[in-house]
Amino acid sequence: MARYRGPVEKIERRFGVSLNLKGERRLAGKSALEKRPYGPGQHGQRRKKVSEYGLQLNEKQKAKFMYGISEKQFRALFVEAKRRDGNTGTNLITLIEQRLDNVVYRMGFASTRRFARQLVTHGHILVDGKKLDIPSYRVKPGQKIEVKEASKANNQVVRAIELTNQTGLAPWVDIDAEKVYGIFTRLPEREEVVIPVEERLIVELYSK
Repeated sequence: MARYRGPVEKIERRFGVSLNLKGERRLAGKSALEKRPYGPGQHGQRRKKVSEYGLQLNEKQKAKFMYGISEKQFRALFVEAKRRDGNTGTNLITLIEQRLDNVVYRMGFASTRRFARQLVTHGHILVDGKKLDIPSYRVKPGQKIEVKEASKANNQVVRAIELTNQTGLAPWVDIDAEKVYGIFTRLPEREEVVIPVEERLIVELYSK
């Protein structure tokens, strides 16, 4: 499955949870999910019985949509997570959180992961002083992530930084908002990553 490029609020309504796909609109309480907290379509308000497989698939789909990851990338991350020592589900979330586009989002330079990915692919992000346009790049603890000088006045970047007063910042990043750069200080603990996903079900799905 390729990366989804359709209306994102329909996805949140399908799963019934906020996946942070809309930034300022969500913070203002104007998201479609808040206005219509039921599934899209003619039969969206009907209760549906979901099988065990359906629950597992839903968790994987939620994670993919939320982080903007294709099936091929997601499976590769799972294989890497399984290969590592420790809990596979925790490893999976940690690996996803290390993606450059996600780190840009976590640092508050973008109000959504989709915009963070655009910043990266369009060459607006520097890693340790060098332009890097690969959203899936795995950021390591200690690395410096910076919005390049010519892009620091970008209205969407400036607004995203302002919105961090409402959203807060991840505890595993250290930010200088005025200079628009941050340090990825350490890997996050699983309990620090607050997301509406049960990775245990994803592990069960891929382990069949």
